[in-house]
Amino acid sequence: MKARKFKLPNTFILIFSLLVFITALTWVVPGGEYATTQVNGRTVIVPGSFHYIERNPQGFGALMTAPIKGFVEASLIIGFVLIVGGAFSVLQKTEAIDALIKSIAQAHERSAFVRAALIPLFMLLFSIGGATFGMNEEAIPFVLIFVPLALALGYDSLVGVAIPFVGVQVGFAGAFLNPFNVAIAQGIAGLPPYSGIEYRLLVWSISNIPAIAFVMWYAQRIKARPELSPVYGADTERRKNLEAHNFSAFTGMTRTHKLVLWIFVATLGTMIFGVIRYKWYIEEIAALFLVMGIIVGIVGRLSADEFVAAFLHGAKDLVSTALIIALARATMVVAKDAHIIDTMLYTLAPFVESSSPIFAAQKMFVIQSVINFFIHSGTGQAALTMPIMAPLADLTGITRQTAILAFQFGEFTNIIIPTSAITIGVLSLANIPWETWAKWILPLQLVLLILALVLLVPPCLFQWQ
Repeated sequence: MKARKFKLPNTFILIFSLLVFITALTWVVPGGEYATTQVNGRTVIVPGSFHYIERNPQGFGALMTAPIKGFVEASLIIGFVLIVGGAFSVLQKTEAIDALIKSIAQAHERSAFVRAALIPLFMLLFSIGGATFGMNEEAIPFVLIFVPLALALGYDSLVGVAIPFVGVQVGFAGAFLNPFNVAIAQGIAGLPPYSGIEYRLLVWSISNIPAIAFVMWYAQRIKARPELSPVYGADTERRKNLEAHNFSAFTGMTRTHKLVLWIFVATLGTMIFGVIRYKWYIEEIAALFLVMGIIVGIVGRLSADEFVAAFLHGAKDLVSTALIIALARATMVVAKDAHIIDTMLYTLAPFVESSSPIFAAQKMFVIQSVINFFIHSGTGQAALTMPIMAPLADLTGITRQTAILAFQFGEFTNIIIPTSAITIGVLSLANIPWETWAKWILPLQLVLLILALVLLVPPCLFQWQ
């Protein structure tokens, strides 16, 4: 009899199981609390002030009402996610992003410089998408463009997948403006949105170097000796059915495409200015993206029905994300009502505490990487872990900015973990077995993990705020 493969349950089942587990914990974990104080306008824990109090066990009724309470507590974040998702769906509906990619690819045939710069340029574009507006699942359909493009240029399907997928994942993990992990985590941690952007820009820049170098090195190696490719056999069959992929039918970007892209760039610039100059928060940023969506829809000549359909489609795609946020917040609702959060912090602190804040930050990163294997939604993981990790950072001598960076770095593992729907999705589109991909990407994964440990050192040295 053939053994059945072990399959992890989806994120909803995992988080709800965690909710059930925490509800059960409320009956055995003693209640406790730390004294708090106000520092620079935010509430922080007073180290050494923990004391036990009477616990408040949560029953079946509390378990069933926790998700709706979590939805209410996270309503601002959830609304933000849905509006931003709708606005970017309108942007994609104009086909301006597709036109930009095809325009650059067409230039590959005419310019030696473009041929040399194609891989780093595209990877940087996808990385910028992940680092700024949280591009993630949106990278999946681009595999259908880049796999045949890579084959036509003499590379293989691994390169075709890596350009959009690795690019966007490295940008997402090393993000500096991503509203779905940086902004949400900072909001939960009580930090100004997009604060600390200078060091995050440096982190993002450095993180792209090994990723781009790895893909470029491999691409040149395979172009010289195609038989070395782990997917050589499958790609040989694909090439037999592949027509010349030179985008000859593409006549160039229209004025409308260019204007839409400039509006998008102006939106990002306005957001940066508003956050820095006027301390904009989630409400203002959501409103900005809503305005962008409306303007882009008008400029892109979308009818009212097309605009609404695109917006609803984008929001609909993020409904699961919104529900994950609510469910994750529900775990904190139960723990807070039972007065066990501070007890959990008190118990967890010894595992993170170290003689050096550097080692404490690195251990926090390892914990976040493990959690990411099971819960790889950036927003869901932020909602679940930051209420614990932010005050834990106060207890261990780490700044909250550093704790958020450790949380971000945990998402570097998204390029390899088989529990990620995005990872499995792009590999399925490219017909690449996960085992083949994992073996190929493992060297880069190890480099990124080591790099994360190194990049957590400077913030601990200069007490990054």
